[in-house]
Amino acid sequence: MRNTLPLLDALNFPPLQRGRLEALQVNLTYRCNQRCLHCHVNAGPTREEAMTDESLTLLHQVIDAHPVQTLDLTGGAPEMHPRFRELVTHARGEGLRVIDRCNLTILSEPGYENLAEFLADQRVEVTASLPCYSQENVDRQRGDGVFEASISGLRRLNALGYGDDASGLILNLVYNPQGPSLPPAQGPLENDYKTHLADAFGIRFNHLLTITNQPIARFGSTLVSKGQFNGYMQLLRDSYRPENLDAVMCRTLVSVDWQGYLYDCDFNQMLNLPMAFPRIISRERAHLRDLLAMPALDGNPIVTRDHCYACTAGQGSSCGGALRD
Repeated sequence: MRNTLPLLDALNFPPLQRGRLEALQVNLTYRCNQRCLHCHVNAGPTREEAMTDESLTLLHQVIDAHPVQTLDLTGGAPEMHPRFRELVTHARGEGLRVIDRCNLTILSEPGYENLAEFLADQRVEVTASLPCYSQENVDRQRGDGVFEASISGLRRLNALGYGDDASGLILNLVYNPQGPSLPPAQGPLENDYKTHLADAFGIRFNHLLTITNQPIARFGSTLVSKGQFNGYMQLLRDSYRPENLDAVMCRTLVSVDWQGYLYDCDFNQMLNLPMAFPRIISRERAHLRDLLAMPALDGNPIVTRDHCYACTAGQGSSCGGALRD
């Protein structure tokens, strides 16, 4: 399901070029055991899209041949792809840092009972969405019972050593605003999260990542239905900070969809805005097989539209959280 929402003038955002490729962010599947309001992929239990065996083979080859340092696995719930564990094991065997963007509730789903132990054994970095430490707010955004299941998942990860500095098992939480506003300052909010979750539930984690909601897909449709789309876009543009351009994730990351096609970021993937590959003239869209033939992407133009203002507004935003204090 592609985004069909209106975007403002696509010519206003400053031009960007790529630096050295450091990370592959792979959308393994749109299937998910949840259906969150802020989800920019429109993921859910009825989605069937999943990366094919052919694309997974090419992905293995890219990991072996390309000097990438990080494999960032997302979805949907990436763990619901039947070859998730095979891919993780291969990447870790090649020395890559692997990030699992986990919704926490998957850890208690039937058939995934030993998933947490697998992640710990492979020393996978877990980045888990918890948009608030309030049960009412989380369940409103993500569905009834999600908060309780999320707390259960966090406790299970903690029991395995996640969030403990001595173990080296990284557990990061992700915050998204509930409505058309920018996230608060990341540092103070992280302190609030740590205090509340420790006092109320005995939970520990490493860092909180604040991410600005993108005005696309499910969240964008909600904005349109409430008459807030244009106002939110104006907020993003008014909050633009040019110094954030140096740190946006699209400079060092390539997003790969479930069919193996390449994009400058996960948001462009959802808008069907493929990477611009001037050096490849035989394909309408760049694919993993093209990445095999091009070990360096430095200087490649980045495809931008006005939704990119979400990444440069205020403290900035990326899949790794705020860009600046």
